[in-house]
Amino acid sequence: MRITSWNLLHGQGATNFRAIANALEVGRSDFVIGVQEVDAFQDRSDQVFQVAELASELGATYFGFVRCVIGTPGFKWRKVRKDEAVLITNSDLMNSGRNSDNPPSYGIGLITSIPVKKWEILTLGKSVVGLPLVFPDASAGESAAGDSKARPKLRFIYVKDEPRYAVAAQLENGYTVVNVHLSFVPLVNLYQLWRVKRWLAKMPGKHFLIGDLNLPFDIPVKLSKWKSLVSMASYPTWQPKIQFDYILSDNFGIDKSNQDLVKPIHLRSEISDHLPVTIEIN
Repeated sequence: MRITSWNLLHGQGATNFRAIANALEVGRSDFVIGVQEVDAFQDRSDQVFQVAELASELGATYFGFVRCVIGTPGFKWRKVRKDEAVLITNSDLMNSGRNSDNPPSYGIGLITSIPVKKWEILTLGKSVVGLPLVFPDASAGESAAGDSKARPKLRFIYVKDEPRYAVAAQLENGYTVVNVHLSFVPLVNLYQLWRVKRWLAKMPGKHFLIGDLNLPFDIPVKLSKWKSLVSMASYPTWQPKIQFDYILSDNFGIDKSNQDLVKPIHLRSEISDHLPVTIEIN
C-alpha cells in the first residue's frame, strides 16, 4: 500500500491530470492519496472537479473533497454556509451529479483504491490575521529561456487565512488516514495540530496523519510525539530546502526490528511548488 501527501497548487504546472497521475507512480499498489490546494469548478482550472478527475485517472473508486471555501482564495471567497455540504464524496457525486450546490470551491481531498467504511471531518477554524506570503509569479514567464529548472521569479502577496478542515477516511483494511492543510499563521497551526491529534486518537485502527502542516524543522514530530515515516525537503519544488509535508503515525509500531516495513519513496515533479511525499507499506 502506498500513502502519499501532495500540495497540488490547483494543478499548476501540469498539462493534464494524466500527467499528475503518472507522477504519483502508484502502479498496481493499493493507495491513499491526500491532496491539498485543489479546485472544484473554478474558471482558473477549466471548471474541473480536480479530486474526482484525479481519482478517475488513477482508477480509484473512493474519494472525498472538503470545500474549505466557496470562491477563489486570494480573490473573492466566503466560508461554506450551514445549508451547504462541506464534504463531497464519490457517492454524493453519483447520486446528484453537478447541480446548483456545486459553486466554484477550493479545499483538500482524499483519494483511495481501498473501500471507505466511514468519512469524518473536523472543523479547525482560521486565523483572524493573514501574512505576506511568497508565490511563483506565473505572469513573469521563465526566468531563463529553455531552462525548466531555473528558479522562477517570486512575488509577495498579503494573504488572508482560510477556514481549515481535517478529513478522515476509515478504511476497510483497518487503517484510518487523516488529511489536513494547516494554517500558515504561527501558533494557530500548532493549536490546529493539537486538535487533530486529540481527534485522531479516538479513531479505530492504525492511524496516519498526512498533509501540508506549514510547520518546518520537524516541529510536528516534536510537538505531537508521533513518528515521521518520511523525511525529505518538499518545498519549494525547484530547490527543496524545507519539509512542510508529512506522513505521521502515532501507533504504527516501527522500530529497528521491522523498519523495512515502511519504505520512503522519493518522487520528483515540476508540478506545483511542493513535492509529493510518499511511503510504501510492505
